[in-house]
Amino acid sequence: MLLQSEQSVFFSVGPLRLEGRLSVAPGPKAVIVTHPHPLYGGDLANPVVATLVKVYQRQRYTTLRFNFRGVGGKGSDTDGRGEQDDLRAAAAYLSALDKTVTELAGYSFGTWINLRLNPPLATVRRQLAVAPPVALLAFDAVTAPPHLSIVVGDRDDFAPLATLREQLAMWRATARLQVLPNVDHFFGNGLDRLAEVVEAILLAPPD
Repeated sequence: MLLQSEQSVFFSVGPLRLEGRLSVAPGPKAVIVTHPHPLYGGDLANPVVATLVKVYQRQRYTTLRFNFRGVGGKGSDTDGRGEQDDLRAAAAYLSALDKTVTELAGYSFGTWINLRLNPPLATVRRQLAVAPPVALLAFDAVTAPPHLSIVVGDRDDFAPLATLREQLAMWRATARLQVLPNVDHFFGNGLDRLAEVVEAILLAPPD
């Protein structure tokens, strides 16, 4: 589903043609929002992804959400390797529009791709990681940005707080961790609270 002001776009990654949703705002700053694992039904239409896009749009960012390879028969999952190429191609697409990717926002599997992007996008100054699935995927070789914020529910079995706190010390000791009470990995009852927390993060200047 298209949000208000979004348009359907396509960009190429080698032989693949990936689908995206683009909303163009005045000014150069842009965010890419990445989605959960395609093998478990994740795609750009995920409600958490759509919620994040809406918040960034309210803060006047150009937004791009897109389908990783493996969605809808477009190529196949490559355990994170090709998906990093997908992310770079999305950034290149925005660059061709004279937009600078200053932020990455990911949910679940999308956080894994964003945080492990190596080398990282030089223009990114802040990352938002929603529900990093540290109990499901190995977050080794993380290249954390200068400013990292994490939002997670306290009932998230895929991102247990004890494990996540251990990981954060290795990712970025100064990372901001926001915990939403009575929320699980899927944010079924927490989308409004997620939006409020993310909006507050964006309104606060990075340390």
